[in-house]
Amino acid sequence: MADLFPDIQPYVRHTLEVDEPHRLYVEESGNPEGIPVVFVHGGPGAGTQPGHRRFFDPQRYRIVLFDQRGCGRSAPHASLEGNTTQALVGDMEFIRKRLGIERWMVFGGSWGSTLGLVYAQTHPERVLALVLRGIFLCRARDVQWFYQDGASRLYPDHWEDFLEPIPAEERHDMVSAYYARLTGDDEVTRMAAAKAWSIWEARASTLRTREDITEQFGAPYAALSLARIECHYFMHDSFLEPGQILRDAHRLADIPGVIVHGRYDTVCPVEQAWLLHQAWPQARLRIVPAAGHSVAEPAIAAELVAATQRLADQLA
Repeated sequence: MADLFPDIQPYVRHTLEVDEPHRLYVEESGNPEGIPVVFVHGGPGAGTQPGHRRFFDPQRYRIVLFDQRGCGRSAPHASLEGNTTQALVGDMEFIRKRLGIERWMVFGGSWGSTLGLVYAQTHPERVLALVLRGIFLCRARDVQWFYQDGASRLYPDHWEDFLEPIPAEERHDMVSAYYARLTGDDEVTRMAAAKAWSIWEARASTLRTREDITEQFGAPYAALSLARIECHYFMHDSFLEPGQILRDAHRLADIPGVIVHGRYDTVCPVEQAWLLHQAWPQARLRIVPAAGHSVAEPAIAAELVAATQRLADQLA
C-alpha cells in the first residue's frame, strides 16, 4: 500500500483499566498538537496493527489507536465478559476524556464503521468528522448474508471449509453452532472453530484472496479473539435495536463524513453503504470500482488517505 504515510512509532502507550476485568491498550502517535483522530478497528475482536497509523499525516494528526475489549494487546484475551457495544462506546468516551481530547475525528472500517457510527450517534458533539469504510449495519440480514446464505454461493469452495467443523444437523444456524464450540470447554474444538471462522472471513475480504491476510487471520491468537468476540456479538444482535443505525442517522447531520466502500465487497455488500448515504446525505460516498472489503485493498487505502487529507484541510 504505497499510498500510505511512512511507518511511525507511538510516542506514548497507555494501559487503561475500565470495567473489571478489562484493561485496554491505547497508543498515541504523530503530532501531539495535531487534529485528534481515533482509529476504530474491525471485528469485533480483530485488534489494531502498526500499519493503521499510516492512514494519517503524522505532521497533521494526533493518532489514537486502541484495542477493544478482549483483543489485540488488551486483556484478558478473548474475554466475553462485559463485552457489549454500549461498553465499547463507553470505553471510547473514557479514552477521550483520559487523553484530554475535546473532540476528535472517528475513523473506522467494517465493525469499526458500526461502532464509529453508534459512538457518533451517541456523542455527536464529540465528533469532528467521520471516515468510514466497508459499512456494516449489523442487521440480522447482514449477518445471515455472510454466515448463513449469500456469500456462501459466491465462495462454495471456501464455504465448504467453513461448514466442516459443524455437523449437518446444526448447519441451519451456523452462528449458534459456532457459538457453542467457541464458548465450550474443549480447547481443541474451540481453536479449530476459531480458525475456520476467521479464515472464512479472510478469504472473502479481498477481491483476490491473499494468503498473507489468510495467515494473519488464521494465526491462533488472533483467530480466537476474532471468532469468539464476533460470534458473541452476532448471537446478541450486536447489542443493537433492529434498524438502529439507519434510524438514528439524523443525529449525524452536522458531522462531516466520508463513506468508502468496495463495489465488490462480499463481506458487507455495498447496499449497506448506499442505505447509509440515503439516510445521511451530507456524507460523501465513494464506491471503489475494483475492490472488495479489506482496508488492504490498494484503491480503498488510497481513498481513505485522500479523505483524511481533505478533512485535515477543512479542520485546520
